Amino acid sequence: MDRLETLSAFVAVADQGSFVGAARHLERSPASITRAIAALEDRLQTRLFNRTTRAVALTDAGQRYLDLCRRALAEFDELELSAASEGAEPRGLITMTAPELFGRLHVLPVVLAFMRRYPAVKVSLLLLNRIVSFVDEGIDLGLRIAHLQDSSMRAILVGHVRRVVCASPDYLARRGTPKRPADLAGHDVIWVSGTRPASERWSFGSGKQQTSVAIDPRLVVSTAQAGLDAAAAGGGILRLLSYQCEALEKSGGLRRILVGSEPAPIPIHIVHPAGRYLAPKLRLFIDDCVAALRSKFGGDQPI
Repeated sequence: MDRLETLSAFVAVADQGSFVGAARHLERSPASITRAIAALEDRLQTRLFNRTTRAVALTDAGQRYLDLCRRALAEFDELELSAASEGAEPRGLITMTAPELFGRLHVLPVVLAFMRRYPAVKVSLLLLNRIVSFVDEGIDLGLRIAHLQDSSMRAILVGHVRRVVCASPDYLARRGTPKRPADLAGHDVIWVSGTRPASERWSFGSGKQQTSVAIDPRLVVSTAQAGLDAAAAGGGILRLLSYQCEALEKSGGLRRILVGSEPAPIPIHIVHPAGRYLAPKLRLFIDDCVAALRSKFGGDQPI
């Protein structure tokens, strides 16, 4: 068997739970399937199945390899489809991850518009405030707000956001407006985290002008939305990313402070594994995401 047939045999054994079942499914002899799996394990230098007289079961390594094989076979099918009909309508599943609030506000509208234009496309949008493994969780592409270090990913810059400090007009009227970072020491601070930090510092400025101040939170909340609610209700001074505070700033519920001391902007990237063939539906979807996000965040001045 060639490598593609071997991968198909491996997936069939995993799905059918036996070599005989896989052979029947692929219309091949059981002996050929057994030889293919043995050769694959020998080439990989790892056991993919635990065998008994009654059944076979995936090892941990086999389970991880199965996920990779399914994606490889799916991408091969899409490659053939693309070569056969480059102009065919995009179809199939796209899986994307993004931070929860950013994804809801700025990625979901792109997804909905794309699905309206291409009815045969399905999308799984995972809104998670953590970095996920593209391989382990079957992700096609993601949105990351950070200075990237992972060279295994191809990154497309779509814009920037800032880390901003804000409070409600009511709070600032009662407690005064800090004029410089050191003035935060006399204020109630809202900290967005799962736990209260033993010690924390907020950095301001950049380069030679960078400074930091110690923060002693009075209120700790576990989500950005709870922090926004608390700040808008006059509960204290909050630090989040600019897009998270934007709606309340526009409505007058929050006022940005210490603007001249804000640190350098943070880049926003669309990322996907480098070197992987991109199906037409992914190329089109990425183009739509890049255009929409650059129109919002890609100017010379981050929001």
